[in-house]
Amino acid sequence: MREYDHLDVSLSDDVLTIEIDRPDNLNAVNDPLHAELSTVFDDAYEMDARVVVLTGKGDAFSAGGDVNWMKDNIENPENFHKTIREGEQIVESIVNLEKPIIAKVNGDATGLGATLALFCDIVMMSDDARIGDPHVKVALVAGDGGAVIWPLLTSLNKAKELLMTGDLISAKEAEELGLVNHVVPAEELDERTAEMIDKLASGPQTAIQFTKKTLNSWLELGNTIALQRGIALEAVGQQHPDHEEAVDAFLERRRPNFPSGRPPEK
Repeated sequence: MREYDHLDVSLSDDVLTIEIDRPDNLNAVNDPLHAELSTVFDDAYEMDARVVVLTGKGDAFSAGGDVNWMKDNIENPENFHKTIREGEQIVESIVNLEKPIIAKVNGDATGLGATLALFCDIVMMSDDARIGDPHVKVALVAGDGGAVIWPLLTSLNKAKELLMTGDLISAKEAEELGLVNHVVPAEELDERTAEMIDKLASGPQTAIQFTKKTLNSWLELGNTIALQRGIALEAVGQQHPDHEEAVDAFLERRRPNFPSGRPPEK
């Protein structure tokens, strides 16, 4: 297994745990972490594990894209070509991994963080966590998988509402909408996740893996329809003045005034 700088990857018995390891930044994804996420699930395929667990270190699952990384991509747009390739690899490698993946959502999962969690097979979520895809709030399309997975788990119109507003929702609402499998008290998250791991690891592995592969045909279809288009449109938006204004406003801790939007009320 290769070495990772921003992922803590460990194998214990037959469980492979992938922990996003940028706790001081709420596990926000920067360029090197994005590159590591594009390979780690392919590495997991080769590991002698029955179950894979994806979680975050510290208080968050993942806050999505690091705004400083977004700023760098604005100033160096050629870098985004690499991001596009990696974005496809992240989603497709999760879908193609036959071993069941449990997302242990220990804190907020937003943007790409939400995509990572929702593309997993079973989502165990702490009751004090929130989830959402606020790409639109930085003037980007939810192209890295959000436009694929949200309508499959909820409904098309609910997905439109949540992705076009970028609103975060509570764990309780996420469970009611069918986005996550189980919401549990924060202090019980480890124990309840361990119970789910045991249930999956004790079952007939070939049948479980082939069942996942069969069901993921729907995700493969969704990826064919929307993933490449979404990532391409996200790349277009990355060079739009609205995105630059959103990033600058975030870094300057002020409300954005989007060139294409209605002027904000004074």
